[in-house]
Parts: sequence; structure tokens; C-alpha cells
Amino acid sequence: MLETIRPFLHEHITGSFSGAIINTLLLVAIAAGSVAVYYICKTLLRIVERVILRSPTEWDDDLLDPRMLRAVSQLAPAMAVNWLLPGLFGETPSSLRWLSALTSLYILWAFVRILVIVTGNLYTAFLKRPQLRMYAVKGVFQMFKLIFICIGTIIGLSILIGKSPTVIIAALGASAAVLMLVFQDTILGLVASIQLTANNMLRRGDWIETKANDVNGEVLEVTLTAVKVKNWDNSVSTVPPYTLIKSSFRNYQPMRDSGGRRVTRPIYIDINTIRFCTPEELESLRAKGWLEGIEPEQAARVVNLQLLRRYLAAYLASHPDVNHKMTTIVRQLEPTPSGLPIELYFFITNVDWTPFEGIASDIFDHVYAVVGEFGLSMFQTPAGTDLSRVK
Repeated sequence: MLETIRPFLHEHITGSFSGAIINTLLLVAIAAGSVAVYYICKTLLRIVERVILRSPTEWDDDLLDPRMLRAVSQLAPAMAVNWLLPGLFGETPSSLRWLSALTSLYILWAFVRILVIVTGNLYTAFLKRPQLRMYAVKGVFQMFKLIFICIGTIIGLSILIGKSPTVIIAALGASAAVLMLVFQDTILGLVASIQLTANNMLRRGDWIETKANDVNGEVLEVTLTAVKVKNWDNSVSTVPPYTLIKSSFRNYQPMRDSGGRRVTRPIYIDINTIRFCTPEELESLRAKGWLEGIEPEQAARVVNLQLLRRYLAAYLASHPDVNHKMTTIVRQLEPTPSGLPIELYFFITNVDWTPFEGIASDIFDHVYAVVGEFGLSMFQTPAGTDLSRVK
């Protein structure tokens, strides 16, 4: 049908300017048709938008948002021009080939833009889901955006120079060494970001520490070229992803998820105060219930440090804030010039920093206070006031 319009105009329009008049009329018809297609598409998409908003699911609301539908409606007129141009002109005149090339470039740009918007909307949808928000997938979505843009650029160049895209790809392959040198950080960041995400090594909100980069804080964002970490002093550090892959880093998130944060801290006992308990001390300790599990005949030759270790083990075993499903040990370490270390090794159920430190301090306040009840004393380097008492 479209092919008959131009011959029809030739039959009814004659004169020296008939060709220019016919071309002008056809261009006006193409413009009018593209405008009509735009408004028709826009109306249909408004109906689609209302249906989407009324649907019970949320994924379609996130993916097919107004920005996405607007991009689709902007693509429709260009596709109409691309279809009407050869249909009305038969073979596009050389004077109008620039219009065909521009239309093709616009269609390509609009199509790439739609893909980029869909990718961005999909990432936004991930952020809205608590079960998916923790995954560091921004770098993956950025990678897809970069791929779409690169493919669009190659196809666009092929349209401009009139060559096949394979010719451009071959030329790029010949200059691959130069491209790898120029985009070295981007390529390394891309590979490292994929490794971090695929191996579940890093997520948004994880607490990480890397001494090589002086980073200790919570992960804010993982992109193709940078991992942003908010340190505990409220400063923000930016680390290349490949640096985390190349050098080791510590992720404390599994500790948070486990329900137990470790405490491993020694107290130093003055070796000179370690001795056998007297009957009076044993009677006092028995009255307090601190000799459970020790028979009277055994208590006659029991050492005060042994009673302290047993008491501390029982104290931790009954403490409500200690995770009893995890290892709890009160052990004696190798003697040092600063005394005999008695190490307490246990896990606290509250892993948040502030309450954790408070609970640990309360436990050791009790430990320091109870040491003297067993006739022991803590080792402490002599201070100036201690030396002043020496005559």
C-alpha cells in the first residue's frame, strides 16, 4: 500500500519542482505518522501502567516504572520513521540517507537506553528486598550496563562508517593490548567484583578489616572500581576490589550471624600467692558454695588457684550472656615475667559492639574482685607509690 503513494503523487503533481514537492509531502506524512504513533503508544502505555499499578505483585512496578515506559514511547516514533521512510520513498534518495542513518542511530540509542534502565530498575528492585539487599551485586549490574553500552557503540560506529560490526571488533582485537592498558583498573575491578559476589566473600553491610589499607568498618557499596567502607570513626575509605582479592581481608559478618562474639583475655596472677588453702579458707569457700564437686578429703590438699579456675569455669557456664553452645575454657598459660596468665576464652551472645564491651567489662569486673577471695593477688608492675613505702 505504501509503495503506491509515491506513483500516485507523481501522476497528480507535475512541474519542475514536482520532485521536491513530493519529497516534502512524504516527509510531512512521515512526521505526522511518527507523531501519531508516539501518542498512540503513549496512550497504550498509560493503560499498561494502570494495570501494573493495580497488580498485586511488586516486581512489575519496579521494572516497568514510568521512566521505562517513557523510554519505550520515545522509541516508537523512530521505528515508525524507519519503517515509513523506505516504504514511501521506495529506495531512499541520497539526499535523505542522512535521515535514515540518524533514525537508525536514534533507535539504537533508545534501545540501549531501555536496556540500561531495565538493568538499573532491576538493581533498585534488589535493594528494596531485605533478603536480596545484602548481596554486593552493584558491580554485576554495572558490568551489564557497560556491555550494553559497548555493544551499542560498536553497532553505532558500524552505522556511521557503513561497515560490518565484525570489522570494528577485529580492529579492536588488534588494539586489545592498548585497551587493556588504558582500562586496566576497570577490567581488574570487573573481575574482582564478580569474584567477590560469586564467592559470597563480601556483602553490603558486612564488617570488614584490612590492615594493608587501614580499613575497619562497614561496607557501604561494592562497584566495579571501588569498595566503599564506612570506618568506625565515621570516615569513608575507598578500596579497589582487586586489592581485596590480592591481599587478605577479615570479614566479621559470619561472627555476627553465628550469635557469639569471642572474648579471649588473660588475667595475671602473682605466682608468690599460689599455695594450698587453709582449713579456715576452705570452710569459708564451702559456705559460699564454691567447693562444689570437691570432696572433703580432696580439699585438704587443694590449691587456691585450682579453686579459682573451677569457680570461673562455673561462673561462665551459668552466666546468661555467655553462649553455652560455643567453646568456654578457663586455662593456664605459660608463666611470664609478669606473672602466671589465666586465660578466659568464651563467647558473648550479644555481638553488637557497645553491649558486647559492656558485658565483657562486667564479667571481668567480677573476675578481678573475686581473685582476692581465694587468697590470690593480681600481678601489677610496681608504681611510684609502691616504691615510696619501701624503707
